[in-house]
Order: sequence, then C-alpha cells, then structure tokens
Amino acid sequence: MKHLHGLAVATALACALALPGAARAGGVSDTEIVIGTHLDLSGPTAANMPMLRNATQMRLDEANAAGGIHGRKIRLVTEDNGSQPQLAVRAVQKLIKSDDVFALLNSFGSGPNAATVKAATGAGVVVFAPWAASAVIQKISGNSPLLFTTVQNYDSTTATGLSWAIKTWGAKRVGVIYQEGPLGDLMRAGIDQALKAARLSPVAEASFKVGDVDFSSQVAKMRAADADLVFAATVVRETVGVMSEIKKVGWNVKVLAGIPARSTIVAVLGKNAVEGLYGIGGWVLNDANSKDPAAQKFWRDYKARYNTDPDENAANAYSYASWFVDCLQAAGRNLTAQSFASACKSVSHQDFTTYAKLGFVDNHVSPELVAIDEIKGGHWVQVAPPMSAAR
Repeated sequence: MKHLHGLAVATALACALALPGAARAGGVSDTEIVIGTHLDLSGPTAANMPMLRNATQMRLDEANAAGGIHGRKIRLVTEDNGSQPQLAVRAVQKLIKSDDVFALLNSFGSGPNAATVKAATGAGVVVFAPWAASAVIQKISGNSPLLFTTVQNYDSTTATGLSWAIKTWGAKRVGVIYQEGPLGDLMRAGIDQALKAARLSPVAEASFKVGDVDFSSQVAKMRAADADLVFAATVVRETVGVMSEIKKVGWNVKVLAGIPARSTIVAVLGKNAVEGLYGIGGWVLNDANSKDPAAQKFWRDYKARYNTDPDENAANAYSYASWFVDCLQAAGRNLTAQSFASACKSVSHQDFTTYAKLGFVDNHVSPELVAIDEIKGGHWVQVAPPMSAAR
C-alpha cells in the first residue's frame, strides 16, 4: 500500500509501549473476568462515545444477569483515549498493569488502537472488535492470534463502493478528501484500487487532520479541479463539515463517503447540509420502527435503561459484545487467552445488525459485505444491495 506515513507513527508508539509476556489468563479469577476498553471521552468524537460504552455495558450486564460466564461475572473498566495515540498508550498501560484486564473490547479509534495493539497482544491480552482500520491493526500486531477484527477493511470496502459509483454514475473526474493517519491511508489504498481498475487517476487530493473543522480549502481544491465525484475518507464531524462547505458554495457534485461516515449521527447533525450524501454501509441500519423483533427489543431495553434512543453505533457495540460473550462461553471454564482464541475461531455470529452470518477467517470478520445508502429526508436509504467487498 501507498501513503502509510501514519502507520510508521503508530508502529513507533506501539513499540514504545511494548510489554513482554505470553498469552495468559490475566483478569480472570474464580468469580470475575475483567474487561477493558478505551474510548474518546474528551476528543473530537466524544459526543457519540456514550453509545459505545452504554451498549457494551448493557450486553455484559445481560450476561451477568443470566448467571455470568461459567459462574464468573464480567466487569468492564473504561479509560479515555481522547482520539490521541499518546493518551491511548497511557490508558492501555493502566488497563494492563493496574487493572490486569483479560481483554480489550470495542476500543475506539484507528490511531489509538494502532498505537496500543502490539503491546496489548504482546502482554497476552485479547483485543476484540477494535473500532479501527482493521488491516493496519492486524499488520501492527504481527497478525496476532489474540486479535479479532470485526470492522470491514477500509481499503476493500472503499474499493467496492467507489467502483460501484464510478460505474453507476459514469464518473470520470474523482477528487479525494481524506483524513491523515491509518484510516485515510487504508481508504486511499482502496481508492487507488478502484481508480486503477477504471483506468483513472484522482484529479485532486486534499488531506485534513483529526479535529479540523474548516474544510473550505479542501472543497475549493476539488471544485477547481472540476471533480464530478468526491470521495470523502471522513468520520462523523468531518463528513458534516465537508458537506456543509459544498452546500455553502452551491456546488452540485456527488459525494460518496467511506464506511465510518455512513452513520445515523451524520444525518442527524448534518440536517439539510448532508441531504444527497452517499455512504458505504457495512451493517444493517435499524431504528425504533424496525420490523426485526431483536432490534425492537434492543431499542426498548436501551431506551428504558439510558432514557435515550440508541443509534447504529450502539447497536454495533452491542452486537460485537454479544459475539465476544459467545466466544467466552465457548472457551469453557478453563479460560485463558489461548482457549478463548481457539474457541472464537469456530463461533459464528448473526443478528439484527448483520447482512449475513459472520465468522472469523484469519481472525478477521468474513464475509465482508457492503451496501450503498443515500441520505433522503434525513434518513439513510439503501440504493444498492449488499455486495462482496473486493479483496
């Protein structure tokens, strides 16, 4: 892959944090299993972190209420990473050294996870469902047997979605706005793949840093290049910022956003500014009006407990936590990191968030399926059915 400057930074931080140790059963006592997570509680995506934290806690509490895991109750310890690798390093040091966690579950951020995964797995800690650029995290970990990634790869999903857009819309002049770091690196690899297959090159490229709020220069660059399609390798706030600037200058151009941006919160926060935005989706979007009984129950239970409606991030956090709980159950009473990893490879997963039954192939979610959605009337509406991601 090209453009892996962010990978070098994350690798250096990971090496600085590296701790010796083999897979073990830290965090496991006769009565308890200690699980950790690190989330952006104070940084640019902090507004949505309660969804991840609350849904994860709710699923673990449900397991505890049902008798626990082979007689053990699960305790979750949450730390703040502020979306900053350096803060994540300190958080994971604390979780490993002070809390002696058995696993990290649903930890958030490509940079924070890239900076910490090597140390965690090297210390014998299971890392399950990091919310991050999976291919980068796998590479930095050395393809650790203790790492299980559930987020579809940003390169393959980007390549599939962009290829669909180029073919469907007949796009010839593709501009790219991307976040610096591992997330943007992987999406650009997928962009390169799709453009190469279409025998195209980007007419303009513009980067931004995590936390940036002004996207006037990036949009101006795309417009000056006369792009007929803009691919936005963005997350939540940045997606709204890009679309707001495009609407502000009155530019009529199709915008396709990568998998992290196809989020309910983008439609809610962006309002009219994001109408017409297209997004690559890797999971089923549900709401309070869902026809799926399991989704209905999740919505009722979450709202009853937290007095607010969940979003799909909460649903995904709950789903990944459910998969994790199933792996714990399958590992048996003699729980170690090794027994968990062995059991997890044979545990399949399907629920109201998935397009199909999922499993792990080389410790990564499979199959990778993505759909294309468009924001219409404030809601994401599917315009292309799930398709296999290019590998």
